[in-house]
Amino acid sequence: MAKARVTMEVGSDGVALITISNPPVNSLAIAIFVGLKDKYDEAMRRNDVKAIVLTGEGGRLSGGFDINVFEKIQKTGDLKMLPDISVDLFVNRIEDGKKPSVAAIEGLALGGGLELALSCHARIATPKAQLGLPELTLGVIPNAGGTQRLPRLIGLQKAIEMMLLSKSITSEEGYKLGLVDAVVSPVELLKVARLWALDIVDGRKPWTRSLHKSDKLGPLSEAQHILKLSRQEARQTARNMPQHQACLDAIETGIFRGGYEGVLKEAVFEGLVLSDTSRGLVHVFFSQRMTSKVPDVSDIGLKPRPMKKVAVIGGGLMGSGIATALILSNIQVVLKEINSEFLLKGQKSIEGNIRGLVTKGKLTEEKAEKALSMMKGALYYSEFGEVDMVIEAVVENVPLKQSIFSDMEKVCPPDCIFATNTSTIDINIIGQRTTSQDRIVGAHFFSPAHVMPLLEIVRTDETSAQVILDLITVGKMIKKVPIVVGNCTGFAVNGTFFPYAQSAHLLVNLGVDVFRIDRVIRDFGLPIGPFQLQDLSGYGVAVATSEEFAGAFKDRTFLSPLLKLMIKSGRNGKANGKGYYIYEKGSKPKPDPSVLPIIEESRRLTNIMPGGKPLSVSDEEILEMILFPVVNEGCRVMEDGIVIRASDLDIASVLGMSFPSYRGGIVFWADTVGPSHMYKSLMKWSSLYGDFFKPSRFLEERATKGIPLSAPILSSASASRSRL
Repeated sequence: MAKARVTMEVGSDGVALITISNPPVNSLAIAIFVGLKDKYDEAMRRNDVKAIVLTGEGGRLSGGFDINVFEKIQKTGDLKMLPDISVDLFVNRIEDGKKPSVAAIEGLALGGGLELALSCHARIATPKAQLGLPELTLGVIPNAGGTQRLPRLIGLQKAIEMMLLSKSITSEEGYKLGLVDAVVSPVELLKVARLWALDIVDGRKPWTRSLHKSDKLGPLSEAQHILKLSRQEARQTARNMPQHQACLDAIETGIFRGGYEGVLKEAVFEGLVLSDTSRGLVHVFFSQRMTSKVPDVSDIGLKPRPMKKVAVIGGGLMGSGIATALILSNIQVVLKEINSEFLLKGQKSIEGNIRGLVTKGKLTEEKAEKALSMMKGALYYSEFGEVDMVIEAVVENVPLKQSIFSDMEKVCPPDCIFATNTSTIDINIIGQRTTSQDRIVGAHFFSPAHVMPLLEIVRTDETSAQVILDLITVGKMIKKVPIVVGNCTGFAVNGTFFPYAQSAHLLVNLGVDVFRIDRVIRDFGLPIGPFQLQDLSGYGVAVATSEEFAGAFKDRTFLSPLLKLMIKSGRNGKANGKGYYIYEKGSKPKPDPSVLPIIEESRRLTNIMPGGKPLSVSDEEILEMILFPVVNEGCRVMEDGIVIRASDLDIASVLGMSFPSYRGGIVFWADTVGPSHMYKSLMKWSSLYGDFFKPSRFLEERATKGIPLSAPILSSASASRSRL
């Protein structure tokens, strides 16, 4: 691994070129800050140095502060690891230094990298360079003057948007806003930056100390109004996340008490970095980067094979979404359907997906046309002669899927991958009629497939390491986060979360209000509650999956009659505008009071209310009675080796079930709450309401021994049971 270092070269023109080097993104490690202080001190001392150009090696200025330090601080609680650079380096040495500095930005300047550039007196960038302050995604705020300098350079409204939404901009947009002084080609970057620095020395260019600027901030009354609206919006969109209000506090301090006071206010960073929110977000950051590290797959020297052409069987909701994701990443797609009518419908769905992205400004017309040209329709398997992979995405019908796999084997190349998008069916059963067991794999996308970021790669005992690696590579190509999981009912995500809806239904049949349950779950941080989720996914799907799990796990399922009663009454959720909520075009879903008699009928049929009276519970108990069974099932998933590591289940919960990322994922959150508390609660509820709540052996063992749920499984017995 290359050593982090800072170098300085003084040219005959009197310009010192200070270069940051810490591959791959020149992250600002402690050694980099030490090096910058040393080089700046030397440059200020030397009589042959007139000005400074600050740049980064390898086509990047800097990707920001070294996040590994965050993780170490959170593990040790030692804040002394945080470098003292905001005033000492960025203000005293760079911005208020006696010699001007110009930042030469190529590739990217993010987080502390952009803050470093902001403290310089001018910024020259190459085309398409990424500029942003994404610190809030890690639960902290910019803490090297970013909350002060950015508003002073581009205006308050745009600066707040960039920081609170962690939204980066290109150098071209930065030029228009006043963040960048010039955009030049990479070849000219250093030459222009050097001349600009000398022009500042000679008075031909302004010596701009951005911390002292105020012309872009506008009148105080206007700033106050913008801040007030921003606070209101943050309370709605970023509930339970303190960093948004802290960021606005720092900005407000700077506006009303001066930039230097605002810089000092950024010290709240120290409290934020140790908060549960930051711990959760940093955990998710690192965990997401671990998912593609698969033992005996990614570490044995295999190289991924090119995947240029993929066939998708089935043009319904899932098939058209998968095909959309593939063609957007320049992978040719053959879409197969059983007749011309269905094929045309599937192609129109794909075109609708693409056009929708153009309408939203996420795709240019030119790229849309190119993507659509990558798609070809087919009615026969004869078109499959040169495909590298087939993804089957038809309805959940075992004989149909088996027949398709048998047909594929007859016509596809001998090394073609056979993937199924099933969400629950055992992969071994689907591939029973083929002899190519090593090529069969699950590719479980989440709906809508071209939007949702998770891809569950389901391996069987026979699936080859090469096939797994190839699918991981395709997942990354189409901008998905791939997680390799074992083969079982529901795999990792659905296998863990099947109790989620069932415990919600159990509570309703115990007398708890449907809409209160949804509100509690939303307040916790999920975008919608379990009943609104069923409205969106459709009751037919919910009934089928609940019956599938009831068959697999008879000892720990709760089958509520409520969904079938809803269907019987003519309701099917959002699909027909009538569910637990009323759905009308142009308005938000509203709770439907007419559903209450149906709920009462369900309660009458189950007859489980204690003493015939509704259960009295707090909001906290509702949350725990819904999520603790999910954690309990996640424990079984981990014990059975369905996931490689606990953090994979965290990422699966965040990306597959929209579990709030700032809570770190389902296992991380469970460890925060405490396995002992969960075990005792489940024991109590199982004695009152039955085996649905019975603690798993894994949870019991961890709770009684005081071991975190996320700790690796070391026993040989568990290893031998592993589905991986």
